[in-house]
Amino acid sequence: MAVTVLVVDDDPMIRSYLDTLLSEDGYEVLSAATGGDGLALVETQPIDVVILDLMLPDTDGLSVLEKARELEPGVPVILLTAHGAVSSAVKAMKLGAYDYITKPFDNSKLKLTVRRALDELNMRREIQRLRQRPGLGSYQWIVGSSERMRNIERVVEKVATSNATILIQGESGTGKEVVAHAIQQRGPRADRPFVVINCAAIPEGLLESEMFGYEAGAFTGARRRKKGLLEMADTGTLFLDEITEMKPGVQAKILRVLETKTLRRIGGTTDIKVDVRFIAASNRDLQAAVREGMLREDLYYRLGVVEIHLPPLRERLEDLELFISAFVGEFNQSMGKDVRGVSGEALECLRRYRWPGNIRELRNVIERAMVLCDDRLIQPAHLPPDLVCASPGAVVPRGSSLMELPAEGVDLVALVSELEQRLIRQALARTGGNQSEAAQLLAMSRDQLRYRIEKYNLS
Repeated sequence: MAVTVLVVDDDPMIRSYLDTLLSEDGYEVLSAATGGDGLALVETQPIDVVILDLMLPDTDGLSVLEKARELEPGVPVILLTAHGAVSSAVKAMKLGAYDYITKPFDNSKLKLTVRRALDELNMRREIQRLRQRPGLGSYQWIVGSSERMRNIERVVEKVATSNATILIQGESGTGKEVVAHAIQQRGPRADRPFVVINCAAIPEGLLESEMFGYEAGAFTGARRRKKGLLEMADTGTLFLDEITEMKPGVQAKILRVLETKTLRRIGGTTDIKVDVRFIAASNRDLQAAVREGMLREDLYYRLGVVEIHLPPLRERLEDLELFISAFVGEFNQSMGKDVRGVSGEALECLRRYRWPGNIRELRNVIERAMVLCDDRLIQPAHLPPDLVCASPGAVVPRGSSLMELPAEGVDLVALVSELEQRLIRQALARTGGNQSEAAQLLAMSRDQLRYRIEKYNLS
């Protein structure tokens, strides 16, 4: 794909000269004689580099620089300035210009500056692309070994190469966005935009304008045209999370985009063609949402050409160790640690817990444990207290107080024993194994502590 350079200069000879000079290197050159025309091109055309004269007939270059960076924050701007205006160029650098070149300019220096600006732009784009690739971070999809998850993987492989709309259902934290990203990465749109709209996170009054964009003057405060997220997802994938949080009017507009492949900005009069692959998700029972009037029935069926139901973590505990291993590896890398995994006792605590927050909660628990862990293995002492205190006979829900009896009851003897062992381990760890100091921390005699160490085989 050709690199596009925009030249904004009121001198036709300079525009023509730069067109010839930059075309020699294979660049596509666009030209504008005024700041207004230049900004219109920035707004409507894909621009990679802007070469901007500081002195323009309709406005000053600094104003054009600021507005251009508002429209396209990542595009480098190179300034052309006379020798006497170097101070203005320095001011422009502080406003975000990439570099400046004084007139009359040296051809080789100008070409070198353009090439360096492009190298920096490509590096930023590559970093952004790598951040969005599946890996040990947010987008790693661990399929697991259960037959149910293997079936889901087979469905993902089949639908990834199609343009069918997908509806993913599952409790919060089960990895709906991760699966959506896996679908995009395995299909022909892998290198195209992946835009996420969490309908529950955007205020109701702003959701429509964020999705569809607006024209200048469409409402109070709309000073200039703004592209919506739907338009930004063109040629790529749009992930609509928590779709039941959309107002009926927005749902009707989304349905129209699905059916006509066009959208209209707020305040606009023309339709804009878009090629977007839709993946939607919800943690609700969507059939019940349709009955309750929270979701349009026609939109439900239009989005749910293929439905994927993700099971909660408590129904796939055979995959728990896979997730733990992945998260430990992730945080080893980000924290500079060398934790090898979890101890048998810690793993048993993790297995007994019911995980109401699913995979997201497990990741947070492992991150907390990694922060506290100075050993090769994560121990029960590194886990949240309410998780550690869950006994084999009954699970204590997250957030419950040790002074409250869970509705399902609890094995008091086992609970007290486990809590006692955990506190003794913490005291010994804090004192470097000094039993006298540990006994003082626990407000007991050294003989009482030694008795319990032998009783629980903690030596």
